[in-house]
This record gives sequence, C-alpha cells and structure tokens, in this order.
Amino acid sequence: MELIPPQAAIRFKDTHRLVPSRYPSAGILDAVASPEDLELMFELESWTKDRISAELGILTIIPRSEWVTGRRMASVIMAAFCHPRPEGSRFNGPDRGAWYAARSLATAHAETIYHRTAELAEIGVFETRVEMRLYLADFKGLFHDIRAPQPEYEPFHDPASYRASQALGRDLLAEGSNGIVYRSVRHPGGECLACFRPALVRNVRAAGHFEYRWTGGPEPRIRALPR
Repeated sequence: MELIPPQAAIRFKDTHRLVPSRYPSAGILDAVASPEDLELMFELESWTKDRISAELGILTIIPRSEWVTGRRMASVIMAAFCHPRPEGSRFNGPDRGAWYAARSLATAHAETIYHRTAELAEIGVFETRVEMRLYLADFKGLFHDIRAPQPEYEPFHDPASYRASQALGRDLLAEGSNGIVYRSVRHPGGECLACFRPALVRNVRAAGHFEYRWTGGPEPRIRALPR
C-alpha cells in the first residue's frame, strides 16, 4: 500500500446513522449467546436458506471471531456488515459492509439524502417517501484519519467515484485497521466514520424516526415522526 494514513485515538459519542425503518431493530443475533448457537436455532426453527440469507446476508464471510451476538442491537450492528450495497460504499466493496455514521444529525441527513436522491434521479421520478430510523452509537479506539485537507487525501473524498477510497479501505482492512474517519463529502464541515469491526460499534440505541418526502424535485422535505 503506497499511502498509509496516520491513526488517531478517537472517542466519539452519539454518532448518527440513518437506515430505512423497514428493517427491524431486533433480530436473531440479539437472542443467541454465541455464533455456535445459530446452527442449533436454524434446526429448531427449520429456517430455509432464503430466510437465513434475508436476515443474515453474507454473515458467513465475516470471521466468527468478529460476530456480535447476545446483546441488544446485535442484529442491527451485524446488518451493516452483512448487507453491503451491490456496488459497495465509499470504503468497502460488495463483499463486506461497514458501519457508516456521522458526527452530527445534519451530516447524517445530508449523506443519506444524497444517495436516496441519486437513486431517484436514475429513474427520473422525484415522487416518493422514505421512512428512516436513526441509531446513535459510540466509538473509542484507533482509527485511520484522513480528515486533514491534504492533497493526497482528496481522491478518497471524490464526490463521483469510490475507486480510490474502496482500494484504501480494502488495504487497511487487510492490515487490521479498525476503520477510517474522514470529511463528509455531502455536508461541508461535517465529519464521518467508517468502522470495519462490528465489536467496536458500542451503545447502539434507536433515537429518532424521520420521513423524507420528494414532491417533484431533488430536495426532499424532512419530517420527524413519532418514535
């Protein structure tokens, strides 16, 4: 790897992550005490392969030593790693996800709305609504830091391409990195985090519910919903 960013000791409380609220906030991984219990539960419940894939995604690709089980929000945490986008995200490819979060709610909204709006632009229809659930999480540890406005970090913040940033993420993950802190590309002045290790996503809790509504244009209206 040609460029190895420095590591920073971070202590972030109340980072913000927004996900579609159609995904449940509790699942099978909350209930099992250890990864070994999953196979027994599958037998007892007679789960089909399709049902397992729908709930757990690519869980088997992630080493069992990294699984989070037996605690509240375990399924929410692991879903971020087991259900990556087909094209990947900024610092991960389609083979393994990461937990992305923003330091502020405004940044989380900006990042999430950008991607939803891009999807609508592809089909040319800006008439829809999406409900999103907000999760807060805390982080403490060493993360590679590319927040500084240095020329060598600009390719990793490319607003139109993930090519350089995914390569960086892949290399750092292989070297044992915990993740990356970086500047928000969609919200000037904002900061984001991509965590590569499920066990480092701590104190996850649901903290809000929002509706994004597009009514003919690319700028949606944001409305807080009852929790």
